[in-house]
Amino acid sequence: MNTAVAVVDSRTKSDRFNIRTTSFAKALVERAAQVAKMTTSQFVVQAAVRSAEEVLAEQTRFVLAPEEWDAFVTALDRPARAIPALKQAASKPSPFSDR
Repeated sequence: MNTAVAVVDSRTKSDRFNIRTTSFAKALVERAAQVAKMTTSQFVVQAAVRSAEEVLAEQTRFVLAPEEWDAFVTALDRPARAIPALKQAASKPSPFSDR
């Protein structure tokens, strides 16, 4: 079982999802939950959490081949170089700060 799903299952459940679906989708999910020996709610939450983790992982993690990783780490380890235009832009007041 996925760690995040285990955390979800061990907490007090006080929030609700209200969803609408087709009869076909409902029957399919209920059958799958039955086969997995879970309640429909447990099955839906587990599937939703797994899907959410995958979507968020795509936004926060990346995988590189060993040679690409070495090049990436080398680039990170290089000293920063001065870019005058960037330094000038950073010295200006932010348009988002209170004036």
